[in-house]
Parts: sequence; C-alpha cells; structure tokens
Amino acid sequence: MIRPKLSLRRPLAVLAAALIGLTGAAAVATPAAAHHTTITATVVCDQLSGERVITWTVANSERRTAATVKKVTAEPSTPVQVLVPGAEPVDLQGVAIPRGGSVQAVQRVPGTTESAKLIVEGRWDNRREKTNEGTINLAADGACTPAPKCVDASEAKYSHTFDGPKGTATVKLEGDLPLCGEEKQYFTLVSYFAPRPQFATPQYVYGEPDSDFLGAGQNEIELNVGVPDCHTQVDLIWGGVDEVIDPLVENGKRYGSKKLGDKGAPGNRSSGPQGWYNGGSKNCTTPASTFASACDGSVTVSLSNDGSISKYPVEFEVRGENGWSKTVTVEPGKADNETVVPAENAGKIEVLVDGEVIENGTYSWERPEDCPLPTVTTDADCETFGLTASNPEGGMPVKVEFTYGDKTETRTVAPGSSEKVTFPAGDEEVALVVLPELGLELEVVYAPEGCGGGGGGEEPPGLPVTGAAAGGIAAGAIALLALGAVLFVMARRRRIHFTA
Repeated sequence: MIRPKLSLRRPLAVLAAALIGLTGAAAVATPAAAHHTTITATVVCDQLSGERVITWTVANSERRTAATVKKVTAEPSTPVQVLVPGAEPVDLQGVAIPRGGSVQAVQRVPGTTESAKLIVEGRWDNRREKTNEGTINLAADGACTPAPKCVDASEAKYSHTFDGPKGTATVKLEGDLPLCGEEKQYFTLVSYFAPRPQFATPQYVYGEPDSDFLGAGQNEIELNVGVPDCHTQVDLIWGGVDEVIDPLVENGKRYGSKKLGDKGAPGNRSSGPQGWYNGGSKNCTTPASTFASACDGSVTVSLSNDGSISKYPVEFEVRGENGWSKTVTVEPGKADNETVVPAENAGKIEVLVDGEVIENGTYSWERPEDCPLPTVTTDADCETFGLTASNPEGGMPVKVEFTYGDKTETRTVAPGSSEKVTFPAGDEEVALVVLPELGLELEVVYAPEGCGGGGGGEEPPGLPVTGAAAGGIAAGAIALLALGAVLFVMARRRRIHFTA
C-alpha cells in the first residue's frame, strides 16, 4: 500500500497568517483602549467686552473609571473655569470627569486672538495618566470688537417725511444709538418763488428757511416753512442754512444729491420720499391795470407789477378795438403809465397776461365829468329860428339833433367847431336839442319880442337873446346863457328850458 506523502508547508502558512492577523488587531485596539481625554471647543464674540468666549469640552474616554484633571495649560494663558450653577466658577484643574462623561470649561481671550490651545493632563483611578490637547482657529471669524455705544455722524442713517405743498418735513435718526459725543447733523427745509410750476430759473428764497440738527440727545426734528401762493419749489436738504442757494439761477449751483431721498450720497443716507417739490397754480407776479378816460376819447392804461409776490417781469398785452394792440413789459416792483389807447380804439379795451385777461382788465371809454360841454346859441326873429351848437377844443366829436315842429336836423360837431341849423318860424313855441351820446336834452322856447302871438311874423322881429336865459330849469339844473349861449349840463334825460 502506498501512503501519500504529507507536506507541512500549507498548514504552517495558514498558522502564520492567523498569528499576523491577531497581532494587527491588538496593535489597532491598543490606542483605542488607552485612557485619554478628547478636547473640543466652540467660540462666540462677547460684543459688550470685545472678548472671545471659548467653551472647552473635555470628555473622559473611560466608561468604568472617572478621570481627574491633574494639570491644565492654556494658550493664551487666561483662566479656564467650570461654570457651576448657583456658585462661583472653579478652575478646570482638579475637576473630576465622570466615567464616560465630560465637563465644560470657559476661557475668555482677547478679541484679536487668532487661535487657542488647551492641554489637559488626566489621571484615572487605576493610576494611569495621559496628556491630550485641543486647538481652535479663531481667525476665520475676523476680529471680535465691542458693540458701539453710539454711531458716528459720518456713518449714521436717517429716515424722513416730506410734504412740499404744505412746507413740512421730519427727519429721524435710525437705530437705537445716538450720535457720538457732541456731533450734530443739520437738515434744512427751504421754499422758493419760481417762474413755472415745473423746475425753472431764476428762483428766489421765500421767507426764512427752517434748519435744525440731530445729535446732543435730539433724535428727531420737525421742519416747517411758508410756501408762496404761486409757483414754488420746496427742498429738504442735507446741511445747515449755509447750504441754502439764493437765488437759483441758470447754470448756477444746484443741490443735487444733497436733497434727501436722492439716489446719491449724502441724500441716500435718509430713507423716505423724494425731498423736493415743484408746483403752484399761478404766477409769482401781481399784474394789475387801471384806466383813465380823456375828454378826447382816448384812454390811458396804467400797468403795474408791484406786490408781495412780484418777483418776475410781466409782459402785458393791451388790446383795443379794430385790431389795435401794444405789448409792454413791466419789471417787478415797477409800473408803466405810458400806454394810450386812441379814441377810435377805446370802445373796448382788454389787458392780457399769458393770453388771459387779468382781473379787472376790461374797460370802455367813459366821458370824464370835468370835460367841457357843448353850448347852444340862438338867433331868432319873426321869420326864422336859428340854433347853433359849439363843441369846445379837446373834446370828442358830438352828435346833435335839432328838432322844431315836424322837422329834425342832425349834425356832428367836431371839437373846436360849430354847426348851425335854421328853421322857418312856425307856431310851435319849443325847439328840442338832443345830444344822444351824452344823454342830454335842451328845450329852447321860441318867443321873439314884437312879433305878436306865438311867432309867424305878425309883429316886428326882436333882437337875438343876450344876457341871462329866461325859461324853466328842469330837475334843479341851471343853465346860463351868455350872449345867447346855453351851457349843457351833465344830466341824463334832463331838459333845460330857454326862451329865445
């Protein structure tokens, strides 16, 4: 019988591999099973003090044995203490760490510290000792600085309200912190006269700007200004009254981003509506006109631009009848008295500004009370009855209607001339002279002496009337005849009786 030949090479290889495996397992387990502490940390910034507060957690690796912190080394070298509720903090050194547990200790370091390290030497009940360490990087969060107790004026933020038409605004310091020290930030509200309801120049400050500051314990202000009753601009600006521009002129300085609510600095440091307004319903001028009629029918138009809101020139247009027109420019605070509308154009006059008739800007010629009136003289005998109307120099042409019996003659008497009408003598005793444009009537009695009866030539003719007039006086008016002249008086539809 042949027996197989046995080899020990394979069993020995298997045994060797098993031994190697057991040795490796022991080597890995040894550090894991060794007594040690595990040290971790967290950090916060204390903004009241400007310090970093590190909370170190020291954990005991052993579940069966407590550990005692035999020695503590901290970098930076500041106290590391365990916080005990209801008692004073105690140093970490000497503190016992329960089995499988941990303790927390607090360390304060300067806010500029970039890293910290804690080295702990622990001792276990079985007299084993181990030193471990933990570190934390503090630079990643940047420096820890104390929270400010005030805000610098250059960094402060504000909020505002604004009502341009009413001329009111408020400005408030934002946040809970006051301005630092004696710092003050001024704001100003200002209103202007303006030539248009949209932005236009020149503009002139109206009244007094209102200015106040935030700071020195004052965290909110209210500003109020008067607004003119005409075109205006109102601005809420950054700064004091020294920032006010007066006047605002073409190509001159502007407030720009100093207006609160602007998109640029410093105006954008205040949140709220745009702090500027343009508006108003009428011109900042006081156009006015007065009229004076002359005896020759012309009218002198006086134009003025003088009032509390007259800040701009006014261009007047004076229009008369038959296409007559004249343009006159009057500067603020001035007047013009040289516009004369001729008699042929003075039947209706209008004064316009910007194409609109101004208040009390219409007029028609009216005869002045002191104008000399036309006179009538008579030349009567037994055969004829003559009436002559005379119009003084310096007046207007006057229409005269002569009526005797059933005959009427009409004449227009130019200034400085006379017109005579002669009627055959008849039985009527009264002739009527009417000036319709003046509303005047004159009754002249035909009664020459020596003709017999009521005229008709039966008696010798008498002389023309001289001396004072004989006849009735109507409505208390008195007309005097001088050398046969009768003076008309200003009395509408009143009759003057005169015996010829």
